[in-house]
Amino acid sequence: MNVAVRLPNWLGDTVMAVPALMSIRAAWPEARVLAAGPWAALLSRQGLADVLLEYPRTWSGRLRAADAASTFAPDLAILLPNSLEAALAAWYWGARRRVGFSTGARSELLTDAVPVAQPRPHQIDEYLLLVERCGAPITVRQPVLTPPAADSIERREAARLLESVVGGPTAAPRIGVHLGAAYGPAKLWPVERVAEFCRLIADDGSRAVLLGAPGDTAVAAAITAAVPAASLVGRDSPALLPAVLAELDVLVSGDTGVAHLAAALGTPVVTLFGPTDPRLSAPRGAAAVVTNPVACAPCFYRHCPIEHPCLRGIDAGRVRAQALAMLERVA
Repeated sequence: MNVAVRLPNWLGDTVMAVPALMSIRAAWPEARVLAAGPWAALLSRQGLADVLLEYPRTWSGRLRAADAASTFAPDLAILLPNSLEAALAAWYWGARRRVGFSTGARSELLTDAVPVAQPRPHQIDEYLLLVERCGAPITVRQPVLTPPAADSIERREAARLLESVVGGPTAAPRIGVHLGAAYGPAKLWPVERVAEFCRLIADDGSRAVLLGAPGDTAVAAAITAAVPAASLVGRDSPALLPAVLAELDVLVSGDTGVAHLAAALGTPVVTLFGPTDPRLSAPRGAAAVVTNPVACAPCFYRHCPIEHPCLRGIDAGRVRAQALAMLERVA
């Protein structure tokens, strides 16, 4: 049997799809599995799929990827995204059985249109509902990814980068602080809170390492100019990110894909939730959630129309205490 899995479009959702892939592998060990999505390369060397197909966001790129998937000749297609495009793609692939949630106008393109559960479960468990519909028992509900080996090229490069910004090998705990969020600014911890957190952990003898995309460079520069913190912002490329996260002792992050990736790799994570709901998308594993309960959260807004009380109300001292607790847990 050939099984094609259309992965989600976002990093965090791709990580949350790992238990679905693990259950597919366990149920049908002889099957050939293709995993297609923008973050498919993240699953390299994980043993979760025989074929990893990058499925770009651009339409021209997706058409080429759809042609490649059709040559795989899937017997079964499991569609984790809820888009019409994903259902059209599976039909184009020629999959005889197409399993996905019955959302929008795509049900006619599916052989198994699965109703969306109400209330909505955690995203991991929602994906697993589709796997169960295909007849595969659920084997795990926590994403687990093997980090790059300590002697791999990626880990050596990540270690070199970290040493270049923290001043050489050190026994001090290295606590990553991820600054960005593709979702929008409503998920961002205010800069003054980040700076205060970096100051507090420096007083404890830990080293703060800022992470983020090139667009976060100005924010990182302002923080490093004001408090003791190192920055890898713009240098932790997607290909190198798993190795960098594996080199950290703890990660502090908003509700982002990086938090899910770190937890799956075994790096303890402190995740700050504001406009989104941890019951639906909190990382599983060595992960803790910090919130500031307010009447307007979760609102799921990308831009806060008021004073951002959900995340502004999370003070640096609380996050510091949780990060230290995570350090002690793995000591």
